[in-house]
Amino acid sequence: MKNYFDLKGQVAIVTGCSAGLGVQMAKALANQGAAIVAVARRKEKIEEVANEIAKTYGVPTLAIRCDITDTENVNAMVDEVVAKFGRIDILINNAGTGAVAPAEDITDEQFHDEMNIDLFGTFRVARAVAKKAMIGAKYGRIINIASMYGLVGNKIAGSSPYHAAKGGVVNLTRALAAEWGKYNITVNSICPGYFYTDLTRDTLNSDFFQANAKTMIPEERYGNEGELDSAAIFLASPYSSYVTGVNLAVDGGYTCM
Repeated sequence: MKNYFDLKGQVAIVTGCSAGLGVQMAKALANQGAAIVAVARRKEKIEEVANEIAKTYGVPTLAIRCDITDTENVNAMVDEVVAKFGRIDILINNAGTGAVAPAEDITDEQFHDEMNIDLFGTFRVARAVAKKAMIGAKYGRIINIASMYGLVGNKIAGSSPYHAAKGGVVNLTRALAAEWGKYNITVNSICPGYFYTDLTRDTLNSDFFQANAKTMIPEERYGNEGELDSAAIFLASPYSSYVTGVNLAVDGGYTCM
């Protein structure tokens, strides 16, 4: 009997793995047996996450502080993973930020920072992982975390730089899938909708957002912890080898209307 989602022996890097969805997806992969490399800027937080995952799931873990806006930092992080594990099978490009303000008030700095972190940062990490590990191994699963806001606009919270950056991630995903398919590297994105995390809970529970959810989301609710896990596991699986260049919305139907 096949276990289509067995990741034992595989090594997964998860960026933005200090809180929220990054930690949830890292735990999901660890639950399937993958070794986890937790990457973020907050060293203390990723060490806590790595220790918790190792204790709970019994898989090898490593915490590496990395600023994805620094190319040398990214290259050094990937080199450290290869030196320790000898391979990188899975990358979840989750690190990101989000400037919220009316478009007419967005500063040059806010727009630049958004693109540098969410779009260029995603590319920096994917480039390093592919070049230093996946292309030579003729195998890889790259999962970019975009957003439903990379597929549509919105009227509820002005965030034009975020839309632009995540829209870039959506098409970057297609471009990398097209280039790296010959190396048996799949590149896909997940486009999450509104999900509860420690950072979003108060905003999502406001009367204004609750009313919006009833109108704009066919399932009339936000995503709960764990509801992104199956998408990440599916795209990380060796058996998803013919799925590439896909941008998978996990949004309760928000983008279907």
